[in-house]
Amino acid sequence: MQPNDPPIYISRYRLKARKFLNAVSARTSFDGVLIRIDDGYGCIHPWPELGDPSLEKCLADLAGVRRWSIVRRAIRCADYDRAGRQFEHSLFEEMEVPQSHATLVAMNAAELGRAMEAGFSTIKIKCGRDPQAEMKFLDEMSGEFPSLRWRLDFNESLAPDAAVEFLAGLGEKTRSAIDFIEDPCPYSDASWRALHQKVRMPLAVDREASTQSSAAQVMVIKPAIDEPFLLAEAAIAHRQKVVLTSYMDHPLGQAFAAWEAARLGLQFPGLPGLCGLQTHHLFEPDAFTECLGSWSPDFTAPEGNGLGFDDLLNALPWTRLH
Repeated sequence: MQPNDPPIYISRYRLKARKFLNAVSARTSFDGVLIRIDDGYGCIHPWPELGDPSLEKCLADLAGVRRWSIVRRAIRCADYDRAGRQFEHSLFEEMEVPQSHATLVAMNAAELGRAMEAGFSTIKIKCGRDPQAEMKFLDEMSGEFPSLRWRLDFNESLAPDAAVEFLAGLGEKTRSAIDFIEDPCPYSDASWRALHQKVRMPLAVDREASTQSSAAQVMVIKPAIDEPFLLAEAAIAHRQKVVLTSYMDHPLGQAFAAWEAARLGLQFPGLPGLCGLQTHHLFEPDAFTECLGSWSPDFTAPEGNGLGFDDLLNALPWTRLH
């Protein structure tokens, strides 16, 4: 950072997950920080299991050269948020946030029923912990609820051969109801082209999403770490579908992802498809999650200026980083 840059303040938080959140994380407690720069707010919520630097490394980077994308995007969030607060208006005014799928982290019929009662018609489910049990659950549920669509997210936890085996082992009705397979194995052009040739199902790239990820049929964009417009232009060039998702982070970060999804829809009408912006239900509730309303396909914009949460943010303890 430069000598004339404004001071940075941070407020640490801890989210408590209701269950394990994916196949590569054994945690249920997640630490992050909210940042404040010139009265604009952002969120840094790293996932070291997925390749992010640790939280302390992020903070050192925030106070230094800012080479990590997760740090740069938090600063960008604070920039946009500050502009809204300076003009005393919500960034969500006259914005249309795309609807979302339901994110489930466990093969649980009761949770699935709750999602359907909330109005979700597409279910994204975290897979890879117990493939045999997951295959059985998917076949049973797709048989019982044939109208549901499925998005399976493996967080790169399988080898290509194991991914083929998993998908081939599913029943025909289940396979026909799959919307896409997200990060079945680590991305490479050659392995993903071969995998798509074998399974004939759309593959969605998330962790290795880049302008060069042309072997995928779906581009997953996470505004917490990605520049949406850059990846959207690449997706258009590669004729890929586009899905924006939260980073399973603080509700402020979730609001930023939702706003970026709405903004991308203004720039490229019809490009963002059904997104994944509703993840606050995965954590124990608090005052911030309550501002996002009930779990449903429709995003509830938090009240306030910028990205919202005015009174809650003002009430937090803030410590100067430098």
